[in-house]
Amino acid sequence: MHTPPIVYLRVNRVDAALCEQAREVTVADLHESTAPLGYPGLMSSRMRRITTGKIAGPAITAVCQPGDNLMMHRALRLAQPGDVLVVVCQSETSGAQWGDVATHYAMQLGLAGVVVQGSVRDVDTVTALGFPVWATRVSPSHPDKARAGAVNVPVACGDVLVCPGDLVVADGDGVIVVSRADAAAVVGAARAKMRKEEDVIAAIHGGAAVWELSGAAAAYAGLGITERDAAYDDA
Repeated sequence: MHTPPIVYLRVNRVDAALCEQAREVTVADLHESTAPLGYPGLMSSRMRRITTGKIAGPAITAVCQPGDNLMMHRALRLAQPGDVLVVVCQSETSGAQWGDVATHYAMQLGLAGVVVQGSVRDVDTVTALGFPVWATRVSPSHPDKARAGAVNVPVACGDVLVCPGDLVVADGDGVIVVSRADAAAVVGAARAKMRKEEDVIAAIHGGAAVWELSGAAAAYAGLGITERDAAYDDA
């Protein structure tokens, strides 16, 4: 995705109350709840949690040139408390886009977390600080601060389109992006799914089997599979 040098100073953010509700559910629940939309928004499995934590908040975006994180810093300066900074570097193995100094500023600001298609560094320190980071690479490589890019434009991150203001949720399973237009319906469905699963778990603790509760037994019964009361190698 070619992006000309430009910085948008404003972002139309997903509703803060929805972000708070999204923190209550998992990425898995949100992903399942996007079924009516065709399961969009789940980032590539290359995007992994590097430190700790779970986040949900509106996206602010930065597009950085290879080996350079200047535009990440411009986006960070424009960020607001609760935002999720989504950074795309056009060469993932070049200069690190995130590190300990940026983390200290982000924590003072109240940034929710960072998602980076590219390299991050100072992982031990950032982990000890408890700041949530997802990335596709880890590398201590030096970044310059000299090249033009873009801030708060639509980006392709982890094979997913991310528009400024979209809902970004990330946990140990990965990262999902939900458009502002779909966020209320998807988060509502995910919360309903979570409550249903809580009922299922309660039933399991009451002695029920997940084989029946999950619907697996009914699906299996319709497949016509032969069962034999014997071992495969009995004479």
